[in-house]
Amino acid sequence: MVTAPAVDIRRAEDRFATRISWLDSKHSFSFSRHYDPANTHHGLLLVNNDDVVRPGAGFETHPHQDMEIVTWVLRGSLVHQDSTGHSGVIYPGLAQRMSAGTGILHSEKNDAWRLNNQEPHSDPVHFVQMWVLPDEQGVDPGYEQLEIEDELLRGGLVPVASGMDRYDGACAIRIRNRYATLHAARLAPGDEVTIPDAPYVHLYVPNGTVTLEGSGPLGSGDAARLTMTGGRRVTADEPAEILVWEMHATVA
Repeated sequence: MVTAPAVDIRRAEDRFATRISWLDSKHSFSFSRHYDPANTHHGLLLVNNDDVVRPGAGFETHPHQDMEIVTWVLRGSLVHQDSTGHSGVIYPGLAQRMSAGTGILHSEKNDAWRLNNQEPHSDPVHFVQMWVLPDEQGVDPGYEQLEIEDELLRGGLVPVASGMDRYDGACAIRIRNRYATLHAARLAPGDEVTIPDAPYVHLYVPNGTVTLEGSGPLGSGDAARLTMTGGRRVTADEPAEILVWEMHATVA
């Protein structure tokens, strides 16, 4: 199948939304009860959920299988616990990946104070959770996290999670897909980065406003799905954070 070059801009207000007492979640693709057969993925990316969870609440223990799940915290902290014995607090600047493999149970909650017997805080946690398919099904579950705050402070696009050989030694954590890499950048006004030249690129702006070359401004919650049109410049109009998936394959 021949794919035509395209840039598909998706605005924040057009996303599916789940709003309940403890959660404000916005879904870039079909998710849970929200289903659109024309909006199930871009490249290898199946889920891009932008979540805000109130203090003391979160996702109770639930299962996953055969999925690479990357969580990126923008504000606050998120407590992760899973059935392989891994637990910890995810915060801004910490890269985290969970490989569901043959099956894993995990929970994610905004209750870090309970780990140190501290007083509860009143701050929500804001994070983006992203799912990509693994190369191979039925592998052992796994977990990895790494602090990359120093790399982010140096500027430019920073590889956060990758299974691609070209980022060996440069990426923060490994995912089990040799065709995908997640990059992140924190941009000051006027800062500029060039997004990777790949068949499929997903640019998401969780915070701030940027201008995508040839397409104009993107605000908080906006996204651009690029097909065969990588290599464009992204310039910050105000302090901003961007998440960029570079993908060299798509879901069959």
